[in-house]
Order: sequence, then C-alpha cells, then structure tokens
Amino acid sequence: MSRFTILDTPIDDLKIVERQQQGDSRGFLARLFCADELAAAGWHKPIIQINQTLTQKQGTIRGLHFQNAPYAEMKLVTCLRGAIWDVAVDLRAASPTFLQWHAEELSAANHRALLIPEGFAHGFQTLCDDCELIYLHSRAYTPGAEAGLNPKDSMLSITWPLAITELSARDAHLPMLDPQFKGLTL
Repeated sequence: MSRFTILDTPIDDLKIVERQQQGDSRGFLARLFCADELAAAGWHKPIIQINQTLTQKQGTIRGLHFQNAPYAEMKLVTCLRGAIWDVAVDLRAASPTFLQWHAEELSAANHRALLIPEGFAHGFQTLCDDCELIYLHSRAYTPGAEAGLNPKDSMLSITWPLAITELSARDAHLPMLDPQFKGLTL
C-alpha cells in the first residue's frame, strides 16, 4: 500500500505529495519520505540536507530562493505546524512554463508537501502565526551558488494571499527579473 498520493500541478515536474495517515486512539503515523515511492514523483537523488524553519508572524514572506547549477537542488517542503502558501517559480530555460508560478496551501492539517524540482525558485507566505516547516534537500546549501528573485517582482505577478507583514532585508533586496533573463540551464 502506498503511503503517498502524487498529484500533478499545471507545471511539469512540480508535484503535490499527499501523505496517508494511519491512526488510532493514540494519534497517527505518516511517512515523510520514501525514496522508492517518491521516485514516481521525480525524486531520484539522495537527501543531503534537512532544514527546519519557524516563522512567527502571519503574512511573512520567505524567498524566492534557488541555487544555480551545478548546485541546483530538489526540495520537498512540508508544513508541520500552521499553514503556508507555498510558491514555486519555473526558471528552467527550455520549459514551456518558463517564469510561470504555482502555489499550494500546505498545512499541518492537510498533510500535503510540495516536491520542487531543480530549476525552480521557492518561497512561501505564512497564513497564520508560528508556522514550522521541514525541508528535505537533494544538495547541500552552497553560499556561492545562492540566488533569488524578489517576491514583489511585477514580471512574476505573484498574488500573495495576505498583506506582507514581514520580509527580511535580504529578500527585500533580491533583484527584479531582467527582461533579458533566458532561464537556468541545468
């Protein structure tokens, strides 16, 4: 029996992962990751790094972050507490959905995760206070490969669901897209 339901999004290779719970009077068990089962969703690499975040204030945006090749990474993003609006932007040069974005609500209640392939920028907005996330990464963080897009970029036209209450200085100063940007080659 599979512990996951894999759902497509309008963007190729970007997947929603729904976790099945087994529960009884004590609570539940849900599998966070299984290489064999998630291979069908496109995860074909080892987990190299696992990160956890806590974002305290509703309306906060983190992102949009990515790593340049050859350090591009896959991410599996899960919300353990609270609820977020998770956004992935396709930056792959040859993609038919280049510069398109897709968002999903991830929450502790809906047990969904977003599987983000290499070549995407990622960010999220908290929909409530005290949101805790866990990220599984296929590559280690490499400071020299780090890049990002400004979450307020008008070329992306991301419709954030709430007023932005907090944005780090680093994220606020991320560049706007250059109209000549041709995308990432992986």
